[in-house]
Order: sequence, then C-alpha cells, then structure tokens
Amino acid sequence: MLVALSVPFLVLAYFTVSRSIVFRSIISILGLAVSIQLETFDIITDDKLLIAIFGGLFVGLGIGITIRNGAVLDGSEILGIYINDRFGVSIGQVILAFNIILFGITALVINLDVALYSILAFLVTAKVTDFIIRGFEDFIGLMIVSRKSEEIRTSILNDVGTGLTIYKGSSGYAPTADSEDLHIIHTVINRIDLRRIHRVIDATDPRAFVVEYDVNNIKGGVLRRYLKKKG
Repeated sequence: MLVALSVPFLVLAYFTVSRSIVFRSIISILGLAVSIQLETFDIITDDKLLIAIFGGLFVGLGIGITIRNGAVLDGSEILGIYINDRFGVSIGQVILAFNIILFGITALVINLDVALYSILAFLVTAKVTDFIIRGFEDFIGLMIVSRKSEEIRTSILNDVGTGLTIYKGSSGYAPTADSEDLHIIHTVINRIDLRRIHRVIDATDPRAFVVEYDVNNIKGGVLRRYLKKKG
C-alpha cells in the first residue's frame, strides 16, 4: 500500500519538482516497503505515549535525513516539497496537515485512540523533520551602526571571520543632532558566535547601535566559509 499510494505523488514530482528526486525516491520507498514487510524487531514497550513520542522522533529523523539527501519516503513528503517550493510552507507542517486529515479518517473508520496517538506522533515527526532539513545551525542577522565602523569591520573579519556587507548611511536625525554620513555593517553569524561578536563591538565602540534578528533562511554569500587572516 505504501508503494501504491506513493505513485500519484511520484508522478507529481516527476513533472513539477525534479526527476532525480523521483528516481531516488523510488529506491527509498521500495526499500522502506521491503523493510516494513520483513522487519522482525522485538516490541520494546506497549506504552502508547512512549511509542508515539519516540516513534515520531525516529520517523522525523528518517524523513529529514532522506529529504536532505534528495529523496523521500512516501507521497506526503513530495507534497511537502512541492508546497514548500511554491508557497514557502515548511515540509514538516505539510506532512503534519496531510496526516491529520488521514488520521481524521482513521478516527471515523478504525479507532479514535489510534488516530489521536498517531497525530501526536506526527506532531513530533513534523518538528524533527524541519529541524533536520534546516540543519543544526541557528543564524542571527546583525546590523551595526557606529562612527567606528571601519575598526569594527576589521575586528570582525580578523577575530570572528565571517562575511560582511557595508551600506552607506546617514545618522543624526534626532531633533538636536546634525546629519552625518557613515557606514552601516550588516552580517549573518552562527548564534554560538554572538557573544564573541558583541565583545568585539564593545571593545571598539560601546555606544554602537546594534540590531539583532533571527534568520530563517540563507543562500549564498561568505557565511559558512570562515575567512583566514591572510586572505
């Protein structure tokens, strides 16, 4: 049934997403179907709550790792990739919504408890899937306004080693201040480097104006490749 129900979504992926994903997914779906059919694992626990939580955890790991490597394990993930590409909704959220509809039917046809525990499992699955797909890194954007922007720029490059973008700006629009041209520093860093970059800024200009914001997605630029001091 897993293979049969995945066929329409594979056709969708062939024409809308990527043909390479389809070929990899055929292999992964067949492999999963065979593994489910032949599995002989012993039952670890009969506690349905533990089954839902840890089952969701491992399903999410499997889905996330598979998608990050260019394949899927069932049709709902193809739907997730398609909707994510068109509308920006996370793959985990699409998988969760799809399965809530599926388990709503399960509640009517089979058993309400089974459906509710299954929805709980896929709540965990959705979170873990998105976490794996997006990666373990958490990025922060910084906008730094300072009269000592050149010194801060040099210190960040040498001490933190991340890429920068410099904007031309103008300050001094408070009622009692004069306008002044300056450079504004913009950079994106890993959250673990946040305290280090604050120390760099404070050591150069404690009065610098710094704006921080969460970064949901990044593409291109000098970010993951840390710069060397000599080039």
